[in-house]
Amino acid sequence: MVTAGAYSEISPAVPEWLNKGDNAWQMTASTLVSIQSVPGLVILYGSIVKKKWAVNSAFMALYAFAAVLICWVLVCYRMAFGDKLLPFWGKGAPALGQKFLIRQARVPETGSDPFYPMASLVYFQFTFAAITLILLAGSVLGRMNIRAWMAFVPLWLIFSYTVGAFSLWGGGFLYQWDVIDYSGGYVIHLSSGIAGLTAAYWVGPRLKSDRERFPPNNVLLMLAGAGLLWMGWSGFNGGAPYAANVAASIAVLNTNICAATSLLVWTSLDVIFFKKPSVIGAVQGMMTGLVCITPGAGVVQSWAAIVMGILSGSIPWVSMMILHKKSKLLLKIDDALGVFHTHAVAGLLGGLLTGLLAEPALCRLLKPGTNTRGAFYGGNGGKQFLKQIVAALFVAGWNVVVTTLILVAIKLFIPLRMPDEELVIGDDAVHGEEAYALWGDGERYDPTKHDPAKQGRHVSSSYSGEISQSPYGNGARGVTVEL
Repeated sequence: MVTAGAYSEISPAVPEWLNKGDNAWQMTASTLVSIQSVPGLVILYGSIVKKKWAVNSAFMALYAFAAVLICWVLVCYRMAFGDKLLPFWGKGAPALGQKFLIRQARVPETGSDPFYPMASLVYFQFTFAAITLILLAGSVLGRMNIRAWMAFVPLWLIFSYTVGAFSLWGGGFLYQWDVIDYSGGYVIHLSSGIAGLTAAYWVGPRLKSDRERFPPNNVLLMLAGAGLLWMGWSGFNGGAPYAANVAASIAVLNTNICAATSLLVWTSLDVIFFKKPSVIGAVQGMMTGLVCITPGAGVVQSWAAIVMGILSGSIPWVSMMILHKKSKLLLKIDDALGVFHTHAVAGLLGGLLTGLLAEPALCRLLKPGTNTRGAFYGGNGGKQFLKQIVAALFVAGWNVVVTTLILVAIKLFIPLRMPDEELVIGDDAVHGEEAYALWGDGERYDPTKHDPAKQGRHVSSSYSGEISQSPYGNGARGVTVEL
């Protein structure tokens, strides 16, 4: 009786349709996915790049998170999950009104009615949109004009992301065609990988010196960011069923199995061919495993998650380490963090493997009343595999065209690439700020910026470094010591 009372309508804030467990899990999952971006990818980007680009790279991620949220609630949420405007697009409208946000969640074109408020669903889906733009940024780190990036984020969200989200999740033509994209293998990862490669082509390459040598400035912080990304993925895939149910449990387990398997396979290949286990390689293997399982996390069996992990740790490894070096096109395009391989290749691989390995009973947990299954289980599974291919072609093609049009339009008003004089210097030129107070990479301590008389500190007279006045103003700098 006490338990029943806890779920009864005892106040206006607890309507009869509210399932407190589902709502609590959905908000938890939303928070986990948010943490993947901020601080997860902010830390990862700020540490995996060369020191002179640490601030700029981290800020690109932070800016995207904030900009996407405002655009999402102003117009984009309902373009992706609202009433149908076109077979691939919803009607845009604000998601800010009190009456809209406190009513029971509903995706009108799918008939889905989760047992929590619209506010929970709006924020959960925002976190997916935000991380997509942040992943895309990985392709253009170290040279994209920050002003061009600020313009690109809202435009790409409106004209590219919402189309994929509505088509596959919001009740669009691919959803109605029973294409399986459980939690974003196509909507998020294939989109960000293809759009990132396209953006890298139009923005242009980094400086030759940066392309040749671009070491992480802090491997341990990079691992911290990667760890937040991995742990947050339980919310990423576990929140996709919109409920704290059996499908969510299967998805969380499969997510971690595939990621662990992929990491081990990638690391093993590094040891076999390069004689050393690469920490960066381990992070890439973790990433490809997480990406690959995403489109099928709740609809494949756990033994299939191991199979997907083996393939996601090997096929993207081959595409990055071997095929990339043999392709003139890929060598020409400067994809800074290899987002094409870790997200587009792995996301496509996951979508196709889902078309092979989706288990009928698990598919019915996600979408009751359907006869969806992978080709491995016979029946209409062969058609399902073909549907997965067609959906991938649509998502990839749309992103190439729309990303190109957006960047060409921005280029008319704002240069896409920083000028070479800023590229030589990095963060200090772009932001007037630098990541670390300890100088390195040939930079010199500048005592004119740290006058001991003004600082009230004693500085040893043994300093013999060169004095060079920065033309980029006084950023946030600490007291420094030349080593």
